[in-house]
Amino acid sequence: MVIGAAVLLFIASFLDFYSSDGAPEGLEMPSLWGSGPVLMGVVLAGIFGAALVVVGRGLTQAPKVAGLELGQVGAALTVFAAWSALGNIFDPASANNNFGASGDGPDAGIGLILALVATLLMAAAAIATPLVPALKGALLPAPRPAAPQPYGAQPPGGYGYPGAQQPGGYGQPQPGQPYGGQPQPQQAQAQAPQPPAGDFSPFWFAVPVPRPLFAEDGSPTPIAELAPGTWYLAVEQRGAALVAQTQDGRRGVLQDTSGIQRG
Repeated sequence: MVIGAAVLLFIASFLDFYSSDGAPEGLEMPSLWGSGPVLMGVVLAGIFGAALVVVGRGLTQAPKVAGLELGQVGAALTVFAAWSALGNIFDPASANNNFGASGDGPDAGIGLILALVATLLMAAAAIATPLVPALKGALLPAPRPAAPQPYGAQPPGGYGYPGAQQPGGYGQPQPGQPYGGQPQPQQAQAQAPQPPAGDFSPFWFAVPVPRPLFAEDGSPTPIAELAPGTWYLAVEQRGAALVAQTQDGRRGVLQDTSGIQRG
């Protein structure tokens, strides 16, 4: 309704400001653009007010002007425009009536009358927007939040992504299948509890921070480092530690399993 009223006001601004029954035939009456007060106080104030109301409705978080929301500023401008149009309807000739001894001045023209109708509709719609529940919603829906991704997720098709084709090496699953042929979940479950050692099934996991991978013979020197952002395959559990396999097929013991995320 606000947009339609603004369009009507814009059209009315090009129509006659005055009307007079005694005007000579062929006399061209000025439009609303011929009067500075009407142009500023009715036409532009109404159109700018409608624009602020629409922008305030279209944005989920619209900026504020002097601590006021855009819709509130726009509603105030539309009310001011309607009030100004009403005053000009009552006295279209304004102070010109004080000059000369002639009687009545010109009447309000079709442009001024339509401007009053447009600004009244505009102000009513702008005021009703925060009061009517059905009109409170934003014109544009709020953007949907991105779906949460598992820690260290990579584009499908690269090594370390659960369900992707992996290069040759010990215990590599087929596409869509984990080690051992069981279906693999597609989303990571944060800090899932480790299954008992006697009931272990290989699974994918990611580390939150770089973690050293030690040799299976108990050597204190790390053979590799597991990096965040990559999925690794746990092939065996030894107490609280895991035997993991790297991208190049090497196996080692991950002693610190705190905070890992399972795929």
